[in-house]
Amino acid sequence: MTSVGPLAGVRVIEAGQLLAGPFAGQLMGDLGADVIKVEPPGVGDPMRQWGREKSEGSSLWWPVVGRNKRSVTLNLREAAGQDLLVELIRQADVFVENFRPGTLERWRLGYDRLREINPRLVLVRVSGYGQTGPYSSRAGYGSIGEAMGGLRYITGEPDRQPSRTGISIGDALAAMHATIGALAALRHRDVTGEGQVVDSAIYEAVLAMMESTVTEWDVQGYQRERTGAVLPNVAPSNVYPTADGQLILIAANQDSVFGRLAALMDEPELAAEGSRYHDHSGRGEHQQELDDHIAVWTAKHDSDTLLALLHEGGVPAGRIYKAADMLSDPHFIARDAIVRVADPRFGELAMQNVVPKLSATPGSIRWTGPDLGQHNDEVYGDLLGLDAARRAELAESGVI
Repeated sequence: MTSVGPLAGVRVIEAGQLLAGPFAGQLMGDLGADVIKVEPPGVGDPMRQWGREKSEGSSLWWPVVGRNKRSVTLNLREAAGQDLLVELIRQADVFVENFRPGTLERWRLGYDRLREINPRLVLVRVSGYGQTGPYSSRAGYGSIGEAMGGLRYITGEPDRQPSRTGISIGDALAAMHATIGALAALRHRDVTGEGQVVDSAIYEAVLAMMESTVTEWDVQGYQRERTGAVLPNVAPSNVYPTADGQLILIAANQDSVFGRLAALMDEPELAAEGSRYHDHSGRGEHQQELDDHIAVWTAKHDSDTLLALLHEGGVPAGRIYKAADMLSDPHFIARDAIVRVADPRFGELAMQNVVPKLSATPGSIRWTGPDLGQHNDEVYGDLLGLDAARRAELAESGVI
């Protein structure tokens, strides 16, 4: 299918596995890039087996992270496989990899060589600790990056061990920053004609999201701790009970918004001059007391009535959604936030749409994750010009 979107015409070779590298490939493929995914013969990316399965060997994760990609098999541990990758890179704009640092160099595929082959190449390297520094050679997964970057320490309830989010957020953040870096490097290349290396470390991608935690410690010796459902000194912003047993999240921590909430509660004096809740600092100082007071009011209303009041009154509020809520929500439907995509194994699959939405050159989901090596003939034959006999020879020797 012809690529559309702002990255149409950009060719990406993706040699990563699991999530940190492949999610970067997914993001660029969503925006129209021709992503050729290189996978080990016979086994492929472990993401083909990870996650829930509809039947044995039919992962429900792979169709999402593998979408919009062409799959070829290639044994990069063999010299012949390395040589084939070089030929792919000659015709590429971006090469994404998330092997342990030093692996490409052992395979004679370091940036110095790749730059000689293709001076315009943008090499995107995703790893746990980055390509330099004393920890660079260590094995690094997303969970370790989340811990080292500071996210794990402040996640969870204060009386328990640090928790984690229910998704691979460290890998995803590293991939997003890698994609941003790739797009910036492509812009620079279009101006100067020169490629460069994008070095995205998982722990640094997490660290980048840690707001002012480092500065607060450096200046005041203040260490943020685990605070469960709330941010310390940001109030009111919490989940509150309703008469029908639901939980509604209300975020009214800005002065003007809190004033609107107080009016809805028929207690405008809560936000009046002189009240302990009048400004941000006062509400933060009395956070628990204020939350308890609001909870008494919310518990008098069923969830539908409460949300109607809050939305009409201009107070940010909402339910805590699960997948079933998303699939039936009229706003999700109106914006095509979730789309159904044809899949050869499952018939049709619901999955999140391309983000962000572009008005003139929107991205698209053109197909779900392909079969292993599905595009060997297309890529090695049509793109590299290898005839059927040569492809058969490479397959027989285990190179592809």
